Amino acid sequence: MNGYGRGGIRLGVGFTEGVKYLLIWNGIFFLLQEFIVPGKNLVAGLRIEELLGIVPVLVLKRFFIWQLVTYMFLHGGFFHILFNMVILWMCGSELERLWGTRRLLTYYFFTGIGAGLMTVLFTPHGQFPTIGASGAIYGLLLAYAVYFPDRRIYLYFLIPIPVRLFVIVIAVITLLSSISQPGDGIAHVAHLGGFVFGWIYLRWVAGAFQRWMSRRRRRHLRVVSSDDERRYRR
Repeated sequence: MNGYGRGGIRLGVGFTEGVKYLLIWNGIFFLLQEFIVPGKNLVAGLRIEELLGIVPVLVLKRFFIWQLVTYMFLHGGFFHILFNMVILWMCGSELERLWGTRRLLTYYFFTGIGAGLMTVLFTPHGQFPTIGASGAIYGLLLAYAVYFPDRRIYLYFLIPIPVRLFVIVIAVITLLSSISQPGDGIAHVAHLGGFVFGWIYLRWVAGAFQRWMSRRRRRHLRVVSSDDERRYRR
């Protein structure tokens, strides 16, 4: 494993199991979207972006609930998916080593679905699809900044900046952009939703889960008497 030590962002951490499968599925959907069914009507005259991306009016009026999950696997071009997958690899792999596969995937989909819900709630009449894993990716960035705040990334490959400061700047820009530029074609609300639901998970959900697991383990503990102990040693 190569890296820059405590103060630098680690590269070459390998492909952990959960991250590997997320990369594979994103790659499969990207191939479908770009090379196999681009522009084709698939179901009820809907293109793949309209069928699997988030279209708020379809979620609310026709109950296309699956879009809250499937939109994360579609992207708006090569550089869109490249940026998201690089962040997924760099941040997700280290978080998976820290948390384990189940918790990483739970967090990833919690933040991604949460970002999708915010998109639907804030633009309920929207008729254009929102696509991309950016909501979940922004959630990963937040978690990475919480657990590895002093790691440094190189802005524009030149300027070293701590991850925690980078994430704060990105969050402020995203918030201001969602207010001042709501129609610029970028899903600012989804990005902001990734931060919001990431914070909710790290602040409350993770703690509640840990407390539940602790209570469950305590219920399975058994007090062993001295007679039992002697019997077990025989």
